Amino acid sequence: MQTTLRGVGVSHGVAIGEVRHMGTAVLEPPAKQIPAEEAEREQGRARQAVEAVAADLIARGNLAGGEAQHVLEAQAMMAQDPELMADVDRRIAVGSTAERGVYDAFASYRALLAGAGEYLAGRVADLDDVRNRIVARLLGVPMPGVPDSDEPYVLIARDLAPADTALLDPTLVLGFVTEEGGPTSHSAILARALGVPAVVALPGAGELAEGTVIAVDGSTGEIFVEPSAEKRAEMEASAAARKAALSASTGPGATSDGHKVPLLANVGGPGDVPAAVAAGAEGVGLFRTEFLFLDDSKQAPSEEKQIAAYRAVLEAFPEGRVVVRVLDAGADKPLDFLTPADEPNPALGVRGLRSLLDHPDVLRTQLTALAKAAEGLPVYLEVMAPMVADRADAKAFADACRAAGLQAKFGAMVEIPSAALRARSVLQEVEFLSLGTNDLAQYTFAADRQVGAVSRLQDPWQPALLDLVAMSADAAKAEGKSCGVCGEAASDPLLACVLTGLGVTSLSMGAASIPYVRSTLAKYTLAQCERAASAARAADSAEEARVAAQAVLSGE
Repeated sequence: MQTTLRGVGVSHGVAIGEVRHMGTAVLEPPAKQIPAEEAEREQGRARQAVEAVAADLIARGNLAGGEAQHVLEAQAMMAQDPELMADVDRRIAVGSTAERGVYDAFASYRALLAGAGEYLAGRVADLDDVRNRIVARLLGVPMPGVPDSDEPYVLIARDLAPADTALLDPTLVLGFVTEEGGPTSHSAILARALGVPAVVALPGAGELAEGTVIAVDGSTGEIFVEPSAEKRAEMEASAAARKAALSASTGPGATSDGHKVPLLANVGGPGDVPAAVAAGAEGVGLFRTEFLFLDDSKQAPSEEKQIAAYRAVLEAFPEGRVVVRVLDAGADKPLDFLTPADEPNPALGVRGLRSLLDHPDVLRTQLTALAKAAEGLPVYLEVMAPMVADRADAKAFADACRAAGLQAKFGAMVEIPSAALRARSVLQEVEFLSLGTNDLAQYTFAADRQVGAVSRLQDPWQPALLDLVAMSADAAKAEGKSCGVCGEAASDPLLACVLTGLGVTSLSMGAASIPYVRSTLAKYTLAQCERAASAARAADSAEEARVAAQAVLSGE
């Protein structure tokens, strides 16, 4: 008998297939004491295992490329964290085996982060995965992983670590469902990059029996267990119609009555450019530059290295718009040379622009490299600062851009509610705004963007978040300037229509989402989008907002 479950849809598409569960293994090593004379050998074993796991993560990243590469490189840095390794050494010195020392050191760090409620607590799945890989290597047992299967299936897991998600084979893994995670978790972001339908934050997903047939709707978050023939036919027909609409939709983003809404791509480096070009991106709305700095947490990359990387992306979009975000370090992207090591709550501390203003040489080098990379290219370069709180922040960034001789538009990201509330003030110093809806939601609702338990507050349909978007867009319109969205909210086709109705002037997203958004926008007039936006803002919850907007656009 068909039953329906609902989680959080994070990657568009429909998947129908049999359930396969992520493999598991017992990875808690026995607690036994070793003689003092064996401590040095055990410490060597631990270091070798850590280096091997870090090398494997980097190799997986190189194979996957794009967004996945940056995520896995950051995870490799986590494996080699010097404080964690010092703790491992201390535990081995007082009698632990290498595997037990690693297990206990990671458990202590995990508990510390989770208990303190820090931003990095959202990376617990990543931390657990690193620990499991190191301990498995030391114990000589297989790592838990994606099941072997000759037939396509729907993968079920408690959570998926980036190393697993990055190398999923879309020809075998039709879609995936996780019990934990949130709409902006690494797994969700990588699922969208792969184009694999996915639903997260579904309690009880692990109880679905192996071999059970389920139908997954990655747009609505619905899971149909043992779907009826009628339901399967309905979903398959819907998927086929969507595929046909995507193929037919080409050209610049616009509503059906010709209101232009440029559709841009979020990229994390040159490796993401081919997919963006293939999807018909009209430029880049968010060029994340952290990938250059994560290669070596001890020092910033040289100006020459930065120039080469930036130019590779700028050259791909002649006559197009490329919006570069300067380094956003701190919180889940700590860098030894830039961010404090002892902050009690990095998400609320010296992060983003704050870090750069404390290290003006790093900011100056990056801005100079961007200026030189754009020389002689027919590209519309725009540069924006992350984590702008007020007009003073905006002015400091604009002054730094001018001092570096940057011939580009200077902008501010709206990720802190104060920037939305005082958007007109901020716009006295910069020429555009770009809404980072992931962090804006996090700071608006005091809800860690990686924690599944608070995922409802991370839903970009929350009316309070839509109010902040509207305030920012209204301020930009009043000042005759632009206001785009570069957070994950832009990848939701229905929400893209609402954002357009709120006055947003461009939308930037992962390349895989561009065709979905383009084809959906083309169905509705600007007036319809505006009515849908008003209906969504009048609601009292995210779900009510979504339903209200859908009702307006469907003519109900």
